[in-house]
Amino acid sequence: MNKAEALIHNADVRAIAALIILWLLFFWRLFTPITSDQVSLAKGDFSGQFVAFGAYQYQRLSQGEIPLWNPYNNGGLPFIADTQAAVFYPPRWLTIGLSSLGGGWSYNALQMEMTLHALFCTFLMYLFVRRLTLADPRSHLAAFCAAVIIGYGGFTTGYPLLQLAVLEAAIWLPLAALGVLEATREHRIAPRYLALAGFSLGMSWLAGHPQTSWFLTYVVAAYLAYRCYALRLGWRLFLGGLSLLSAIAFGVTAVTLLPGLEYLLLTAREELGFAAKGNGFPIRDLAQFVFPGSVSLWSPLYVGLPALFFAAVAVFRNRGDSRFWLVVAVVGLLHSLGDNSAFYSLSYNFVPGLRFFRGQERAAFVVANSMAILAGLGIAAAASWPNHLYRKRAIRVWAAFTALVAGVALAAFFAWTADPVTWDDLFSIVMRSALVCSVILLLLRRLMADPGRLSYQLALIALVAFELFSVNMDHPAVYDSVPHGQHLSMARPRLVQRILDDGGDQPFRVDGFIGLEDNHGSTYAVMDMRGISPLFLKGPYHIIHRNYVNNPLAWELFAVKYVFSHQESLPVPTQVVGIDHEPDGSVFLHRLNDPRQFARLYHAADVVDSDQWARELMDDPRFDEREKIVVHQPPKLPLSDQAPAGSVHVVSFAPEEIVLEIDTAENALLSLSLVDHPGWTAQIDGEPTRILRAYAGLSAVETPAGQHRLILRFSPQSFHIGAVISATAWIGLALLALRFLLRR
Repeated sequence: MNKAEALIHNADVRAIAALIILWLLFFWRLFTPITSDQVSLAKGDFSGQFVAFGAYQYQRLSQGEIPLWNPYNNGGLPFIADTQAAVFYPPRWLTIGLSSLGGGWSYNALQMEMTLHALFCTFLMYLFVRRLTLADPRSHLAAFCAAVIIGYGGFTTGYPLLQLAVLEAAIWLPLAALGVLEATREHRIAPRYLALAGFSLGMSWLAGHPQTSWFLTYVVAAYLAYRCYALRLGWRLFLGGLSLLSAIAFGVTAVTLLPGLEYLLLTAREELGFAAKGNGFPIRDLAQFVFPGSVSLWSPLYVGLPALFFAAVAVFRNRGDSRFWLVVAVVGLLHSLGDNSAFYSLSYNFVPGLRFFRGQERAAFVVANSMAILAGLGIAAAASWPNHLYRKRAIRVWAAFTALVAGVALAAFFAWTADPVTWDDLFSIVMRSALVCSVILLLLRRLMADPGRLSYQLALIALVAFELFSVNMDHPAVYDSVPHGQHLSMARPRLVQRILDDGGDQPFRVDGFIGLEDNHGSTYAVMDMRGISPLFLKGPYHIIHRNYVNNPLAWELFAVKYVFSHQESLPVPTQVVGIDHEPDGSVFLHRLNDPRQFARLYHAADVVDSDQWARELMDDPRFDEREKIVVHQPPKLPLSDQAPAGSVHVVSFAPEEIVLEIDTAENALLSLSLVDHPGWTAQIDGEPTRILRAYAGLSAVETPAGQHRLILRFSPQSFHIGAVISATAWIGLALLALRFLLRR
């Protein structure tokens, strides 16, 4: 390494070290050992969804088992196919491994995973912008500022910290873009770098938020198309490169993608229409580019005021790929408005995959990344601007913008003096923006005149970081002033332990809508018929949500034995076996006097040909769920319509295998409180037998007269096919990486 290379290397090392220092400063209250200073991520989806599912992953993987099925939520769900479970996401496996060494799964384990992804996000953006601006003398400054902007802007530090899958799927965009950039740098397609892009895209899909990964997929494909067009590589090379990139990304994630696609088509999400999917930012949220927090709780569009100036410089000077990233930012912004603009309505029927997702405001992910890249390009361009006239014009434009913001601040001041209570928060926000604009103006006059001066560069870095930290650090909607050890205990609550001490040898479920809540059935290993996973099989969803609070039909069909409730009495005979007094009222734990067993024999059936017909039949007040079973295929065995003696005993109950012993004097239909999913298979005495759909979402098995052993197994073909594809892809990528390193 010569002297010049050593200097560059040292500058990169210092930049990475500085990013680590900023990361420690931003999240210091999560790291501090002083209990009174600690904060933890607010309860909600983070605790109720991601920590809970992580606890189940930890339990199964620690035992050397792959968690294909989760019996603890939604009446049972294909865990491998629930994308937000991120079963095969490598960083999650690392978190689980470290947790095992550290004494077990905890709330803080997932918090640390979150913080490391935030840090990695800054590293990847630094790397991409550093390579994008490699020829510019201020490349290090540009890359560092871009990294700070994406790492601590309104998007990354807002709800994605709580919606962990969003954050973990989003951070891979710069690395995927870097792969495309390097693959086309030499005016040809370099397959090894397209492999990097495909790997990054696959990692995003494994992370568990398909909508974010869907956005990323389109951005990466568009970037490859743009680079091929700009370098005149031709459409054949583009299609070949896109095919290779897509094949690698598919191979990396096939193990969860194939089961996930199978699951998605069976969920209630598939029933949502345009009206339920079109929600996005109200137009007023555009004000948050300049005034964060002024019109809503979150400010995901806020990238900082310096970023706005330098992004405009990049577009004006047309540096690097600025035009591409400008178009991406504009398209992302239009899409984020959802049905508040015509763009979403016009693209809804023409963009593949769009109709699967709701919450279009999540396209802010695309806007934030594009603006950070543009800001980096603008800083590199401004530092080497040869024409002093243009520099002066740029400063004048910013001066006019500063005057405009100051005018808004003045109007807010007069409103505040007239009504301090109503206008206090808005006045503070506007005044902060006006002050930041003024400081930027003062700094720009010096930086643009002498861009090589280190003190001015450090001042720019300090301004970018300080402004973003001031807006986003310790956001009250993200953090609670509660130490992580006290926020959510992994120890079972008293009423939950009361259920587990039941002592029965037959499986049963609970209704944990109150008291257990969220997905904490997975946290405490209690089978809950409810859950908050956004993917819920259609049949069970309609049964459980038929009556949201008190639902005796669901209690019957899902073999519920215990019900948490705020009510001291329920519509069916119960006994109160425990009470907890909470701030929002007392929680009563009811034990049903006559709960249905997990498996029950029937000798009469009503045959229907649709879920709708089955639900209408069950809604009939005359329907007796213990008299006849409702099935969707006519049984092949003749039924006696009598109820002779018979018994069913669950010998063993594991997530992916249930063994039952059956004794019946006549042919019967065995009704199972097991949700219907194509991944389940059944064998009677070692011979395969079909599983019938029952009650528009559950399962049943035809049972001939006599004594039999029934084994139910969950082993979906989609998983096995995906596993073979992914194993091949990962081995191939490992060999390619090894070859690349040896050649280097």
